[in-house]
Amino acid sequence: MSEVELRPVVEGAWSDKERLYTRSIVPGTRVYGERLIEVDGVEYREWVPYRSKLAAYLMKGGREFPFTKRSRVLYLGAASGTTASHVADICSEGTVFCVEISQRSFRELVSVCEKRKNMVPILSDATKPSGYRFVVDRADVVYQDVAQKNQASILTRNMDEFQVAKGMLALKARSEDVTSVPEEVFERARRGLVASGLKVIEVRDLGPYEKDHAMMVVSR
Repeated sequence: MSEVELRPVVEGAWSDKERLYTRSIVPGTRVYGERLIEVDGVEYREWVPYRSKLAAYLMKGGREFPFTKRSRVLYLGAASGTTASHVADICSEGTVFCVEISQRSFRELVSVCEKRKNMVPILSDATKPSGYRFVVDRADVVYQDVAQKNQASILTRNMDEFQVAKGMLALKARSEDVTSVPEEVFERARRGLVASGLKVIEVRDLGPYEKDHAMMVVSR
């Protein structure tokens, strides 16, 4: 651990001008080998943008950040829990419902959730939100990182199911359409979100941290 000077970037995230950090809700615990630092007796975890699309969004200047310490987040495509654990740090008094369909990733996710009481692992298909309606009573934000076709419609389906007003979509162009250039894929997704009744607040390319990815921030 080392002493550095941190400044707030958005609610729940800090920077030392070179790296991002979240305040750890489980001091002394790493999720993916990330660096730990201590500032004024408080432990922070480095939030690596090459390992997290949400961190990449912040490093690229994104500031449309719908998370607060009390947010209830429906996280679609939580994988092994890397980014979800940082969201749990940020939403320390809220809940992060972590939906993942891969059983292999889910096993790793469960071990992360066991140490963070505000993370709820859900083995389910994000394209069928009614399948986890019995677990998720309500949510304030939908965050989606699901690498498959029809990513925009998955987001809108979940926002409609749980009547959520704010959402973020980490869109992977190559999973949507390998024949089109990423900018065309992003624009089609943007139009689809607008057609579904959502307002697209921001579309931000995540390169060089994530090639052919964009973060889309939406609201009702």
